[in-house]
Amino acid sequence: MSQAKRHYEASISVAALPAQVFAYTDDHASFSSHMNKSSWMMGGGRMEVVLDEGRGQKVGSHIRMHGRVLGLSLSLHEVVMRRDPPRAKTWETVGTPRLLVVGDYRMGFEIRPQGTSATLRVFIDYDLPAKNAWLGRLFGKMYAQWCVRQMIGGVHTHFGAGVGQ
Repeated sequence: MSQAKRHYEASISVAALPAQVFAYTDDHASFSSHMNKSSWMMGGGRMEVVLDEGRGQKVGSHIRMHGRVLGLSLSLHEVVMRRDPPRAKTWETVGTPRLLVVGDYRMGFEIRPQGTSATLRVFIDYDLPAKNAWLGRLFGKMYAQWCVRQMIGGVHTHFGAGVGQ
């Protein structure tokens, strides 16, 4: 990934132990399930998540997504770069992602203990897409915010947490 030019993050207080939060967020199929669902942000389309034998739960594990959005074929390939249970995990795109409003990116989360609870911070650092960077300038921030908020929302639904920023 080149030097990311854009960043977005959000946090949530979770009424669960850090190990419990990590177990949920480490399950890439659940944590990124918003990509599997048709939504207005996905232009009515959706992406299929394909995990390798490491299931996205080992450093070096591969995660692929492909699908159609607004009638266009999109795809990306991610690799888990850091996994430090129950504290943190990061993954990033490799190769050239075929996306509309973001280019290469690095995503991840950090979990801090707060007594018998935890604070989860989810972030994305992203570049504009190589093709049609104007689309990224118009919609990249909105998409990055939506994606991070979907992940935070999944944690909120799963644990019944209180949202904070």
